[in-house]
Amino acid sequence: MDTTFVAPMGDRGRLVVPAELRSRQHWDQGVRLLMIETDGGVILVTREQAKALVRAQLDGSDALAALLAERRAAAEAEDTAA
Repeated sequence: MDTTFVAPMGDRGRLVVPAELRSRQHWDQGVRLLMIETDGGVILVTREQAKALVRAQLDGSDALAALLAERRAAAEAEDTAA
């Protein structure tokens, strides 16, 4: 579902999100949107969509195991240096 939409910048920096995009994303009036700046541009999502993106990126990774391994290696390096 890759579609391009155009939203010209208005006075005071206001953007109007096209009706078709609002409808497809289920963004009703008053919905709060996050603007996440990245090196590649800006991502416009709701909080729930942002959570889903983060969960998808972390899916299958064991962040706790990676952190523990990093800490153990640092502790071992300190013990060796002492």
